[in-house]
Amino acid sequence: MLNLIRSIESLNHLTAFEASARLGSFTQAAKELGVSQPAISQSVRKLEDAIGTKLFFRRHRIITLTDAGEMLKNDVSQGLGRIFTTIDYLRNQSRGNHVTLSVSTAFANYWMVPRLQDFHLHHPDIDLRMQTTNKDLDLAQEGISLAIWRGDGSWVGYNSSLIAKESLMAVASPLWLENHNPIDTIEDLRSSQLINLEEPYRDRPTWADFFRNFGVKYQDIGQGLRLNDYALVLHAVIAGEGISLGWEHVTRRMIDAGLLAQVGPWKWDSGAGFYLVWSKNVELSEDAESVRNWITRSAMNAAAGTP
Repeated sequence: MLNLIRSIESLNHLTAFEASARLGSFTQAAKELGVSQPAISQSVRKLEDAIGTKLFFRRHRIITLTDAGEMLKNDVSQGLGRIFTTIDYLRNQSRGNHVTLSVSTAFANYWMVPRLQDFHLHHPDIDLRMQTTNKDLDLAQEGISLAIWRGDGSWVGYNSSLIAKESLMAVASPLWLENHNPIDTIEDLRSSQLINLEEPYRDRPTWADFFRNFGVKYQDIGQGLRLNDYALVLHAVIAGEGISLGWEHVTRRMIDAGLLAQVGPWKWDSGAGFYLVWSKNVELSEDAESVRNWITRSAMNAAAGTP
């Protein structure tokens, strides 16, 4: 952060630039930020001097972004947007009783969302908030009630309840399968267009792990599409980009709906599982207990083949 401030002199220059780029006017940016128009113009000028390139074309009272300005606008807008979203979330979190569930984007989209109507039907008064994350957080420290983690169900300081055993198969879109050669053997699968999940913080099985279970050697040399979020992987599969590993508890509904299809008969039960976890050191609220019980009951129904 110190290096950032040194490189641009002041974070105020970034907010002045973002408002000017979004509104297309130094005057409107000044009104929004409650400062004078010359102050905005000066901040933008100092930012340009610090970076060493022009960010706006200035024609009389009209300003338009340069290519460099467009590039910076995208990154600054996204960064400030994430900051404001987090601040808003934390502000709302401190205002009242609610239950926070920490999950991956894939679990949120493909396991939780299809079941939310049932949850609201049975618990209309519970304020359930899903927090998507790409890492396993310290629940007590982060003020999170419940989370879904992958592992063996044993974590120091946590209770857990099995949601689903980890069962993996290959999945593709039906259209992709129609337009490509049949995959009759595991070797055919190995030489197909494979999509790879590369999560940055959590350990996840790879294609090499999958093939090893069936006695087939697979060398990952960087081939194929590589994505760092499983929800993105599934989007790519549906779009016809290739074949990915499919966690059955996440993809089963999509297979039943015809959005995905299992490729071949190969299925690998890894021995791990996905667990609902909560801290032993923080007593669950009554609402959190209700959410916990609803999730475990829904998981039992899913295991039994009931939606």
